[in-house]
This record gives sequence, structure tokens and C-alpha cells, in this order.
Amino acid sequence: MLWWGMAGTQGPTPGVAGHRSVPHTADVRLEAWAPTRELCIAEAVTAVVETFLEITPSTRATGSHLCRLVANSDEDLLVAVLDEVGFLLDTAGEVPVDVEVQPLKHAVDVRFATTDAGLLPQVGAVPKAVSLNEVALARSAAGWRCSATLDV
Repeated sequence: MLWWGMAGTQGPTPGVAGHRSVPHTADVRLEAWAPTRELCIAEAVTAVVETFLEITPSTRATGSHLCRLVANSDEDLLVAVLDEVGFLLDTAGEVPVDVEVQPLKHAVDVRFATTDAGLLPQVGAVPKAVSLNEVALARSAAGWRCSATLDV
């Protein structure tokens, strides 16, 4: 099966959530998929963190951050949530290790379970921003899928 026109890649399986980063010139490109829009966004958050920090099954949350985000489109919503990851890192030195996205009318509530980024092994460059080019969040035959590019 071809996913997003990329020959030789495995696509999302209906009912299964996941994410990955893919090669991109001088930046990091991430892709995520899940049965629902909200789970897809949560997978994208995990993909962002895993581009620069090692998260293991034993990594535990030590804090929490709640926010309500409003956006005009699904793509803008994805960017807003991913930008919040950078905000958390810049202002509190924390990163999400778990994410819950709750849909509201014209908005979402996001709960990040966080931990101190300084306690985790760094495995890549810390993203500076989410590029506004080639952002996608859409329903597919297998559920929802999204992609974004991170400036590093």
C-alpha cells in the first residue's frame, strides 16, 4: 500500500495509531496517524518530542499543563498544538510524555503530562518552530493522518 504517495513505505492500519519522522533536507518531517483527529494530533506531539529526546516506557510525568486552543482549520490546530510543545520547552523546560486532546465546539482542550526535558537523553536537534509550509491534517480511509515540518 502506498501512503501519501511515498513508494516503499508502510501506511497506517485502520484502528491503529502511530508516528514516524522521515528524511527532509536540513529539517525534520514528521507523520502521524490514528483512528481519530485528536489521537492523530497526540501522536504528532509524541513524534515531535522523539525527534530530540529519548522517551522510554519508564519515563514518567512529573507535571501537567492544560490549555485551550482555537483554530480556523485542522491544519492550524495541528500547528497550534505543536507550537505549544515549543512553548512548554522554552518557558518551563518541560516536554510532554503523554497528551490528551479533547474536542470542543471550534476549539480543543489539550492536557500535556510533562517531565523535565533536562532529565532525558538528547538524541537530536531541538526544533525551533513548526514550518507553516506543507502542514496537513485530514481524514483518510484508515482514519486520520497528519504531517508537518520542524525547523531545527
